Amino acid sequence: MRHILRGPRSLAAVLTMAAVVVIGVAVAAAEFAPVVAGPSGNGTAVTPVGYRVTPAGQQTNLGDLPLSLRLSPDGRTLLASNDGQGTQSLQVIDPGTSQVVQTISYPAPQSLFYGLAFSPDGGTAYASGGGNEQIHVYRVSGGQLTETAPLAVTGLGNMYPAGLDTADGTHLVVADHLADSVSVVNTTTHAVATTRVGHAPLSVVVTPDGGTAYVTNQGGNTVSVVSLAGGTPAVTGTIPVGTHPNAEVLDAAGHRLYVANAETDQVSVIDTAANKVVGTIDLAPYRGALVGTNPVGLALSPDRSTLYVANSGNNDVDVVDLAKGRVAGAVPTAWYPTSVVATADKLFVANAKGLGAGPNDGPGYPNPYSTVQSPSQYVGSMMVGTLSTVPVPLNPGRLHQGLRQVADNDGFKRPDTPGAQPPITHVIYVVQENRTFDQVFGSLGKGNGDPSLNLFGDESATNQRALESRFVTFDNFYANAEVSAQGWNWSTAANSNAYSEALWPANYSGRNAPYPSESSDPAITPNRTPQQSYIWDELNARGVSFRNYGFYVNGTSMDEVGTDPALNANTDHQYTGFDLNCPDNPDTFAPRGPCGTPRYTEWKKEFDSYVAQKNLPTVEFLRLPNDHTAGTKPGAPTPRAYVADNDLALGRVVDAVSHSPYWKNTAIFVTEDDAQNGPDHVDAHRTLAELISPYTQAGRVDSTFYSTASMLRTVEDLVGVSPLTQFDAYSTPMTAAFTGKGSTAAYTALRPADAGDIPNTAASPMAAQSAAQPLQQEDQINMATFNQAVWESVKGANSPMPAPVHRFAG
Repeated sequence: MRHILRGPRSLAAVLTMAAVVVIGVAVAAAEFAPVVAGPSGNGTAVTPVGYRVTPAGQQTNLGDLPLSLRLSPDGRTLLASNDGQGTQSLQVIDPGTSQVVQTISYPAPQSLFYGLAFSPDGGTAYASGGGNEQIHVYRVSGGQLTETAPLAVTGLGNMYPAGLDTADGTHLVVADHLADSVSVVNTTTHAVATTRVGHAPLSVVVTPDGGTAYVTNQGGNTVSVVSLAGGTPAVTGTIPVGTHPNAEVLDAAGHRLYVANAETDQVSVIDTAANKVVGTIDLAPYRGALVGTNPVGLALSPDRSTLYVANSGNNDVDVVDLAKGRVAGAVPTAWYPTSVVATADKLFVANAKGLGAGPNDGPGYPNPYSTVQSPSQYVGSMMVGTLSTVPVPLNPGRLHQGLRQVADNDGFKRPDTPGAQPPITHVIYVVQENRTFDQVFGSLGKGNGDPSLNLFGDESATNQRALESRFVTFDNFYANAEVSAQGWNWSTAANSNAYSEALWPANYSGRNAPYPSESSDPAITPNRTPQQSYIWDELNARGVSFRNYGFYVNGTSMDEVGTDPALNANTDHQYTGFDLNCPDNPDTFAPRGPCGTPRYTEWKKEFDSYVAQKNLPTVEFLRLPNDHTAGTKPGAPTPRAYVADNDLALGRVVDAVSHSPYWKNTAIFVTEDDAQNGPDHVDAHRTLAELISPYTQAGRVDSTFYSTASMLRTVEDLVGVSPLTQFDAYSTPMTAAFTGKGSTAAYTALRPADAGDIPNTAASPMAAQSAAQPLQQEDQINMATFNQAVWESVKGANSPMPAPVHRFAG
């Protein structure tokens, strides 16, 4: 039934991808406002990729990033584990009213993570403690929880307990997510027995007789079969399934196990008698769909006839008719559904990102960079998770209507209308770090900017502002990610998988988790297989030449992290990756540690060689990270000096290309990996984008809705490779930016006034706190301190804020 829907468009397809509407603001009668990301004010929203969300049923606000739900055996208590970057919490929900009746908060470094369970009698509840390596234990009485002493889970390094289950209430089975193991905890004696399983185990289900546990190995493509005889776990079998299995559900009789495979968009059906896959349920939303459905939650109807699948990528719950083994309908949800619980008359869905972010320059926010005063203004923790409560069963009409709604929301029925391409044969793809549109272009005087939020102006972002004005201004462009850990996945793979989405909040908030990006860990690589994850894999498969300068390269060691052989073979190993100690230019600031050749100098050396030999690669990946800045860390360059160093490098790259023979057929794409480092009056995901070429040198404003995936899609179309996922296949290519006739006028780089070795002092009130953090982790730990320190350094601690300008934020 689902396959009646059709797919997305190619370059220059219909540019009216979403209907433009007139909104009631003080604008001329003829002025129209483009669709923008964020909540729409009517219970719906637009995600940064451009999908609409129209959640069905009753909506209840939860906490920060709800990842799992669990219903008590008597059906009277529903638990939600909120596992985000900010204050984490365990919430008790009354299933009768869907209202939150209790919230138990866990500020960092206290931790929750994913796992929830009840004892068979419902008198005790358990919640995984993640980075605290413990299980929280609660007495349950009258619909309220009372926390008691936790159960410790230690032994094989960082255990990081995740999924939980128990059949008898005495033996609690725990997936040790970061220790590649599973443990059995005796809830009476507190003894722990552990055995190794596959990579990054996430979910656990125990058979009704308590004799066997099934553990999904999210970091690979297997389910471990674990004997629990005598309370000592032992692996007795391994079942191959799809890539990155996560949620699982066992039918009441224990005969069928259903496993969600997040990267192959399928559910594996396992016969537990034979311990083998006997069927596969396809979740692709249309014929030929690429990956991107990303199923992460499962529930069975009490009568075992229906399987509900929460699809975090498509923002829906698929309703699977198990007798027919196919999707029969869908329920639209809010953004990023993670968990689903089914009763005889209701469906409960946790939506991790709710209705999105919206502006983060809120009223009464005296310092727009100070998340200390207002934590709800940081994009990493400001989104409110929600609970959707939907009546069931769903009749065929509602099931079909839900499919149609999801298809409309996600653009599955748009026509594929090819268009003319500019004569571009070479692409340089530049990724920088963490800025919003308003931070750099708010006072540009072109496009929808808020001057009061402009942090870096002509004195430091000299070339970026000149290029944005001279070529094309994009004022409706969004990062698909909240932070860098997701941002690098989106920037290179047009997706971010469930492993990274769940772990980055713990890493950024100091809850004992690794950085889930730019790593060779197969759990991190998104899409169908680790060997087919990134854009360079597609280029390599199609025989398109490319060269890498700093993407997925860590620091001055020049060691590649997270690279596959294709990327490694095409990487300049002398180019310095992310290391804030090292300058982008040879004549700005002195290195603060061991550094190789300045980034621009190394790139220019190879570029000159390519020009001389007439063999410039078709695609170059160029990382220029120093606009990240180091806040007010004493001894490091000031934020404006960092931005000026970064800006000058970009200006020089454009200068070199535009004075070369390759200028006439080269496009330089520039964006940020995310927009986490400050406020924006339209949406906290809105960020910088530049498209520099002879065919975009018109100085106009393009307010088309674009995102990181749009930029990747445009690069793919220009160089003749296929999209990677449903997201870049869907996204509008940046066609409207190109003109029919090019101008080959060259660009000459400008030296920013603040380009120099200008070190921070300890004058800022936040400097002491900032100084206590490792230089390389300023965007991973205590971003509140970092953002406030930057604002105070640049603007002054008591700088008055002009009234914000909202032209079409909605």
